[in-house]
Amino acid sequence: MKAYVFPGQGAQFSGMGLDLYEKSPEAQDLFNQANDILGFSITDIMFEGSAEDLKQTKVTQPAVFLHSVILSKVLGDSFKPDMVAGHSLGEFSALVANRTLSFEDGLKLVSQRAQAMQKACELEPSTMAAVLGLEDEMVESVCSETEGIVVAANYNCPGQLVISGAYDAVERACENLKERGARRALILPVGGAFHSPLMEPARKDLAAAIENSTFNNPICPVYQNVSTFAVNDPEEIKKNLVFQLTAPVKWTQSVQNMIKDGASEFVEVGPGKVLQGLVKKIERSMETSSAGI
Repeated sequence: MKAYVFPGQGAQFSGMGLDLYEKSPEAQDLFNQANDILGFSITDIMFEGSAEDLKQTKVTQPAVFLHSVILSKVLGDSFKPDMVAGHSLGEFSALVANRTLSFEDGLKLVSQRAQAMQKACELEPSTMAAVLGLEDEMVESVCSETEGIVVAANYNCPGQLVISGAYDAVERACENLKERGARRALILPVGGAFHSPLMEPARKDLAAAIENSTFNNPICPVYQNVSTFAVNDPEEIKKNLVFQLTAPVKWTQSVQNMIKDGASEFVEVGPGKVLQGLVKKIERSMETSSAGI
């Protein structure tokens, strides 16, 4: 069975999507639609902007989403997913790819999510940090013992976990984790504490936007970050999408469940190869590749 996976924020690069635009009339049409929906020329920033331009949350999230979704659409009949999953933001790309969401509704939700997260980030200095070389349970334990808001946020692969929270608390947790034997505990260059309780204001905004969007029955199951299991029910998908903002991304567990359910090949759709690397660290024998036209 073929599993298609969709990357999240951080996979962006200058010039992303330009090859699709130049090769495919369908891609051109979708990119032009995106400019109209967003009310600004995101294609100018994607194709010609600097890395700094692409780093703005209101640009990054729609840009990564557009690269992934438009690529999946121009693959045409060769795109036949048996299951899909996305890392954080990538879950929205996965939900357009498996037809739960329309292109337009997916893009609007991603844009609203990005703006809500940006607003939440501005309320309190907050950040995330990558922790390498410790068991998940040890990281969870140190977070719970550390003063202030700091939680496990991304379970990326065994021995690689991201923590998230108030800036001071994340710094304290990093020191404590190094003392417990972490190979690295490194503050990441991100705008705020994604997938932590500090995203609660954004969760409320996103919940309202999701309620106003149409969710259809998917053509294949999505393995969501919150539940990690195959989901086909649109109401359950909506509920998990809302909780995703304040809950951890359980990528390791999602990939393990996809393999358990028969995935024999993982195809990454979108910019970069980060997810292929994580799949290989979760199950070394798994076949991985990048989608392309």
